[in-house]
Amino acid sequence: MFKKEYFRMEIINNKYRILEKIGEGSFGCIYKCENIRTNKYFAVKVEPFANGTKLLKNETIIYHYLNNSEGIPTVKWFGKDISNYYMVIDLLGKSLQTMKNNYTKFSLKLVLQIGIKVVTLLKTIHEKGLIHRDIKPENFLLGLSNNKKSIYIIDFGFCKSYMINGSHISETSSHNLIGSLTYASINAHNLICMSRRDDLESLGYMLIYFYLGELPWQTESNSEKVKHFKIEVIENSNLPPILINYMNYIRKLSFTDTPNYEYIIKQFSFDIQNTVNR
Repeated sequence: MFKKEYFRMEIINNKYRILEKIGEGSFGCIYKCENIRTNKYFAVKVEPFANGTKLLKNETIIYHYLNNSEGIPTVKWFGKDISNYYMVIDLLGKSLQTMKNNYTKFSLKLVLQIGIKVVTLLKTIHEKGLIHRDIKPENFLLGLSNNKKSIYIIDFGFCKSYMINGSHISETSSHNLIGSLTYASINAHNLICMSRRDDLESLGYMLIYFYLGELPWQTESNSEKVKHFKIEVIENSNLPPILINYMNYIRKLSFTDTPNYEYIIKQFSFDIQNTVNR
């Protein structure tokens, strides 16, 4: 990793100057960088060899596989030096988590608008045979300039294929909880191999967080206690019916079920038409 006193001067691939740290992913830090030949700005994700993860190359492959899909940033370059792997990618705006930090909570209308965009993104990814497995507010970024109202999904470090040779993978056990404890599905807590339903359940907790302003289990570190809170969250009297119905629908999906994305979007859209910032 770059030493604090000189990383701002570091130039990679004889083209990209590292400027400042802007975030962290599942296995590396993210910096803002400048193409010294065009003076355009990008983001660069750095994975030190010392981490022993070797996941950045796989993430780059996934981005290339999803290339030209709406809401997926484009990789400009992947490479390495004697210490790190690097992935240069489109520079995006603030994350949904950063936006949430500026407000106590979001209106139901905004929550459902976000939900529609994220469900659409997940549909795109799932139709490519992939599941993200790390759905959380930090992994959704707004665009810049003319794309400020667009939402992009990032950080495919935990991404996995759920299709092998045209067939859905079998339901098996996993060795540990994948993704974020705060937003992981109940199946993930039970160490059941994840599928499409789990991305959508994690989205549900994200939307509940935006609406309520906080989650009852946010400061809890015990997985079993967090799971118990999640099981009971649909009993929360402060939740609107649309979010309760969404969670009930997702939780009824079987391991191999294809979620009805259009149905979810239709329900969210209908509720938006019948609510004004409630």
